[in-house]
Amino acid sequence: MLDKFGIAKRIAQELKDGYYVNLGIGIPTLVANYVPKEIEVILQSENGLLGIGPFPFADDVDADLINAGKQTVTTTKGSSFFDSALSFGMIRSGRVDLTVLGAMEVADNGDIANWKIPGKMVKGMGGAMDLVAAAKNIIVAMQHVDKKGNSKLLKKCSLPITGLGCVKKVVTELGVFDITAEGFKLLERAPGISVDYIKEKTEGRLLIVGEIPEMELN
Repeated sequence: MLDKFGIAKRIAQELKDGYYVNLGIGIPTLVANYVPKEIEVILQSENGLLGIGPFPFADDVDADLINAGKQTVTTTKGSSFFDSALSFGMIRSGRVDLTVLGAMEVADNGDIANWKIPGKMVKGMGGAMDLVAAAKNIIVAMQHVDKKGNSKLLKKCSLPITGLGCVKKVVTELGVFDITAEGFKLLERAPGISVDYIKEKTEGRLLIVGEIPEMELN
């Protein structure tokens, strides 16, 4: 079973050379630490930063350099700063190749709910609704089950929807899943996790084709 760092490390394998990538708050921000050395990707943050580097060590922290989640970050050579209006102009015009988002629920048709729990205070929807509407590819990094052990990969989302039919892939502590017309297609199992266990913990339609390999994390 993966921890949050393992999820981020597996998602980093999905990055391709030359990609412009937006990383959401939570587990997705950790992906910046695992970008393969042999490729170059440009990480973008909604608050106005293009060219995010790994998280800083304690002696390298600059309190003025933060991502959209208010975490201190580093910058890469050639990075640039701008206002959030220009940042969202980049997003809405389709210039982001990939966004990695967290989620509270994902449905087996690709719907995502990740911005609000009814009855709980929320500051706003953030940039997620723009990202799911405009990014060319959307991968979700999330926990497979909630604290009570209930599946968060569902037949239908019960929470307010962020985007409809937009998610392409989901990576959880249990495995990697493509969104297909037949539901969640299991591509890889997390280390030590059986297919039967994944079936037990997945409420949505689950497609199993052939032998499912255990994922490899370098």
